Amino acid sequence: MAEDLKIRIGVGLGTGTAPEEFGAAVDLLERAGVDSLWLPEAVYSPRIDPVVGLTHALARTTKLKVGTGVMVLPGRDPVLVAKQLASLAALAPKRVLPVFGLKPARAAELPLFPVPRGRRAAVFDESLLLVRALLEQKEVTFEGEFFRVEGAGFGLTPVNRLDLWLGGKAPGALRRVGRLADGWLASFLTPEETRAGRETIQEAAAEAGREIEADHFGIGLFVAEDGIPDTLAASVTARSGADPSRLIADGWSAARDLIAEHIDAGLSKFVLYPAGPEPIERFVENFVEHAVPLQN
Repeated sequence: MAEDLKIRIGVGLGTGTAPEEFGAAVDLLERAGVDSLWLPEAVYSPRIDPVVGLTHALARTTKLKVGTGVMVLPGRDPVLVAKQLASLAALAPKRVLPVFGLKPARAAELPLFPVPRGRRAAVFDESLLLVRALLEQKEVTFEGEFFRVEGAGFGLTPVNRLDLWLGGKAPGALRRVGRLADGWLASFLTPEETRAGRETIQEAAAEAGREIEADHFGIGLFVAEDGIPDTLAASVTARSGADPSRLIADGWSAARDLIAEHIDAGLSKFVLYPAGPEPIERFVENFVEHAVPLQN
């Protein structure tokens, strides 16, 4: 199976990239021929907002694809989200890669994405359906539990269908990918866990009469160039209980080995993040030497 998959590897900007360095980092990725740039959502941090950063990066490049890894959907108005995506897809066809999640990684940011108590998953499902409809239909009438539109349309239907990927690893999240999404971008999972997750998604898709394309499964991985930071190791251990070395690559040789294991598990899309504050120039140089040759 892995031999037939299109392997692609992108870069996620770490906390070491200051806002004033963002443009230069984007230019560097474009010059280096990196496949894609990924921007996580972290509101209470110096990181650039993913939609703003995505727009800026697309405006100054011609080849680089840009994705959100991941962006919270429940708590945002899905009509406005769809309008943003339709606009970006019109301005930069085939280069917009949206990935949505259920809730922010930081608990302190949860109130910024308000939904009715106990209904976040239901809002997620309905939001995703409405976003999809608005991106694919010229005129949409939609009446759900949380959202209602009548005869709505943007006049900006993307020429190329925009794939909507989801993150998540809980059983309900995996089934949602199978029922509603086009792909899965995991994080902080071992290769054994990504294999099981992929299989669960494919089973859920089959039950829903759908199929997720074989090369639409991926994961974000941290690469530690100077040893795994203690704070990051403690964080992932507390979150998953797994050996940090199975979740974070301690050097580029370990990164290649982890990627190979995830490919064997059926994944083909990867986002590599710096685990520390190392300069983006060094990270990209090593990325080009060690990661790019793994693409096919």
